[in-house]
Amino acid sequence: MSRNMILSVADDMLKHAISVNNTAQQCLHLLVMSTSSVDPDTIFANNEMSLRDIEIYGFDYDYTLAFYSSHLHTLIFNIARDILITNHRYPEGLRKYEYIPDFAVRGLHYDVQKALLMKIDAFHYIQLGTVYRGLDPVPDEEVIAMYEGSHVPLEIMSDFYGKSTHEHTMKQFMDIFSLPEMTLLSCVNDFFMRHNIDYEPVHLYKDVKEAIRDVHVKGIMYRAVEADTEKYICYGEQSHAVLRKLSAYGKKMFLITNSPFDFVNRGMSYIVGEDWRDLFDVVIVQADKPSFFNDRRKPFRRVTDKGALLWDRIHRLERGQIYKQGNLYEFLRLTGWRGSKVLYFGDHIYSDLADLTLKHGWRTGAIIPELRKEIKIMNTQQYAHMMTWLQALTGLIEQMQVHRDPATQAVVEEWIKEREAMKPHTKDIFNAQFGSLFRTDHNPTYFSRRLSRFADIYMATISCLLNYDLKHIFFPRRTPLQHEALFRPEHDPSASSPPLQD
Repeated sequence: MSRNMILSVADDMLKHAISVNNTAQQCLHLLVMSTSSVDPDTIFANNEMSLRDIEIYGFDYDYTLAFYSSHLHTLIFNIARDILITNHRYPEGLRKYEYIPDFAVRGLHYDVQKALLMKIDAFHYIQLGTVYRGLDPVPDEEVIAMYEGSHVPLEIMSDFYGKSTHEHTMKQFMDIFSLPEMTLLSCVNDFFMRHNIDYEPVHLYKDVKEAIRDVHVKGIMYRAVEADTEKYICYGEQSHAVLRKLSAYGKKMFLITNSPFDFVNRGMSYIVGEDWRDLFDVVIVQADKPSFFNDRRKPFRRVTDKGALLWDRIHRLERGQIYKQGNLYEFLRLTGWRGSKVLYFGDHIYSDLADLTLKHGWRTGAIIPELRKEIKIMNTQQYAHMMTWLQALTGLIEQMQVHRDPATQAVVEEWIKEREAMKPHTKDIFNAQFGSLFRTDHNPTYFSRRLSRFADIYMATISCLLNYDLKHIFFPRRTPLQHEALFRPEHDPSASSPPLQD
């Protein structure tokens, strides 16, 4: 082939690449306009499940039946910060730090030895640009140097329940209550670095963990919420309507929570009414989950309305009574509530749901309050435009990279640069520091991976159940595997609003 012919072919291929790019740009507006919005009150399915099979409904309390205002995280942060100063002799200058509501997101990992807070994807890769030391981001080059890449080996990842142990130097924060803890860790790290104070990161982590624990265990938070229920508990999530609906349909219900009875009683009386206990067949407080699901040694103990502990042996779990501690194996023996006829709701993927689905075959529902905010963002034209073009760019690169001539490769390289430049924008639209709870760039987060494994269904609040009748079947969206052909139905029902009831 002559030189002129080669140049002619290269020119044709370049024109084709540019033409493809222009066509994609022209189609972008139409694609965005055709994108279906998602109803934030939808219940999403990871695993097929029919409500007609569910006879017994179980609930956690905190962030499942009771939802809290932002004032509670500020309270936890302030009290724990003051405990560090008063009890652990931390510098008085820490008092200038206040809670930052939009700093952290749930599901982050914390490297205890390196004092780094970061987001990790489902394949154990760090999302570069989301690694923070104190309140400042760590440059990508430094992260890659510290970890010899961006992959976190399995042996240093957090243990099954997200905890840091002697072998596992990473701690995963899965609890909504952990948002103040992450922020406090970051603030103290920030103070020490700004003042050039040499410190041991492991000691700092343990002291903050202990201070946060004291806020809960010593009852400081509980007393504050009980003293000003209206300030801290959000009434509008319609938990009472869900419970009364299930009761009207004759469903059995139980409550298993780690919180103490006085705290739960005050909150449930405010949310549901003074007669809330009449709705439940079994109420268990201070259960010590996840130990409750694994440790066979702790027997149930009856608690009086005044909080006194009784010493009698428990032969049956009675309606109207309050029980403390115990274990799931004894619960199953006394109630006979086994297998897939039981559906349990909780907000903590590990402590509430993992053991139930892996060991006991209960169906599980995850309450993810962050869904509301993220779906609202996903429904915006800005996000739809951004993601549609990002997907189009990815398709263009995939299609045109096979052409190895210099002209086409130059265009492909420009597309790759543009795609990389878009990544910070797709992160920042959710959270400037760490992005979405569910995505790390293109991949699911480590949080998403655990959610899809341990929760049959998930939703923003328990009130989403009001949109469905109790015979509804939840189907997961059939997304094609990488080796399967893409099937595009004219209408995707999984992206539509919840069904209307008669």
